[in-house]
Amino acid sequence: MSAREFHSTPTQKGPYIPILLSFLKTSSAIQVAGTVSRIALTFIPVVFLKNLKGRKILQRIDHKMSNGHTNLDEKRATLSKRVRQSTILFHVLLFTPVVLFWLTILASLERTPLTGRWRLILLSPEEEEDISAQLAGPGWYIAVGEILSQNGPPKLLDPGDWRFGWVQDTLRQLEAVIPVLQNEKELLPDWMDPDSFGIERPPPADYPLRPRPRASDYFRRFAEAASSRTVPSAPHVIPGPPYSLLVVDQPDSSNAFSYGFGPDGAGGVVVFSGFLDDILSKHPTSSGAPPPARTSWFSGLFGGLFTLGTRVPPHPTPTEEQTSELAILLAHELAHLLLTHHIETLSSGSIIWPGIMSIVTDVVRTLLFPFTMLFGPFINDALAGVGKASSGEFAKLTEYCTSQAQEIEADIVSARLLAHAGFDPHHALQFWEGRQETPQTAECSPAYAEAKHDETLQHRWVSSTHPVNVVRVQKLKEELDRWETARSKAREQRQAEYLE
Repeated sequence: MSAREFHSTPTQKGPYIPILLSFLKTSSAIQVAGTVSRIALTFIPVVFLKNLKGRKILQRIDHKMSNGHTNLDEKRATLSKRVRQSTILFHVLLFTPVVLFWLTILASLERTPLTGRWRLILLSPEEEEDISAQLAGPGWYIAVGEILSQNGPPKLLDPGDWRFGWVQDTLRQLEAVIPVLQNEKELLPDWMDPDSFGIERPPPADYPLRPRPRASDYFRRFAEAASSRTVPSAPHVIPGPPYSLLVVDQPDSSNAFSYGFGPDGAGGVVVFSGFLDDILSKHPTSSGAPPPARTSWFSGLFGGLFTLGTRVPPHPTPTEEQTSELAILLAHELAHLLLTHHIETLSSGSIIWPGIMSIVTDVVRTLLFPFTMLFGPFINDALAGVGKASSGEFAKLTEYCTSQAQEIEADIVSARLLAHAGFDPHHALQFWEGRQETPQTAECSPAYAEAKHDETLQHRWVSSTHPVNVVRVQKLKEELDRWETARSKAREQRQAEYLE
């Protein structure tokens, strides 16, 4: 009987770092880092003082040995070993929480789709699925209804109202182009030419719209690399469309907001009728008979959360200008949903920055402990209170600044959506320049922070108008200019290739 030949598979280097980071990319990672930091800070002063005492004893021994004492060699060797061990323990206690903290931050770093902006999201895809599952289906309407009901049950436009159908049709038109954002280079090879309506299209994004990989994907890649084989990746689907929609009958609110994340309607847009009234009054329309009203299913499904509005205007035919302005606002809100800004805000405001400030506060209290212990527990408690208050103020400031960055980003991505959907993105410049801005509505400003000091994040989304300032308009203009420059270069390159 002949023995079969045996050969070993060559060792492959698997994605160890991605696997490690996948373990750290969870909301509990920053809490673990904080706990490890507290444990280390508890023992660091003790180890430091013990080390300092040992070094002083060594200095005295060295001084005695220099004066002729020869019977201290064994004692000095033993003490030197303890000091070295103590020094190693001190460095382990000092650097372990630091390394763990920065690994957690590194794990939370990712690039925003389409724009490539670096951001921090310390939620695993599995945790995001739990969030989206809570908002899927009726969950989104219940959550938004609770937000809108802070000042009483909101009045909704009946789904049979022509204005609701107008908003819904425009939203669906924008949603239809989302698949294009996943692979613009292949789907639109002639992007440098205008479309059939004469709308200039954007250059392909350097960071296409892609779903975030699950932790199980990292393990699959590791297994493939270890076994020297490759398995085709399972197709991913961008969760979201069709999005949920509510149109609130509130004439004094000319705004909209987006909320949520995930498939099955877990994300959606809320539009206030005041905005529709504003744009309908800007341009003449041709009126017609209103369509027959239908009984809304909102009241029966969600009880007292919603009530139906009674003001139903005549049914006009919206002009192209009016639909374009509606599309601009809807594309802006749709961009927030596509870029998962809700998840980013939740992660930064509720997990990352509170965790960072907690660790910083613990470090400061440890460094000041030799001074605070001399004045008793009252000073120590007061210092803890100051640290807690400072942490809250810092979290609010970062929240405002993050919101400002998200607004600029949503403007840029909304222009891309508008262009693919057949709307002129240059009209967005005129639209945002025409929106009024006051110090109380300008996010990331001291006036806005003071005015909104006692409001919750969800309430600010509903009650405040979108801040428009020179920076936002300028960034959007720069983006459109960049598109034009890229189109010119692409045309020149194509012409050069044709001549060759």
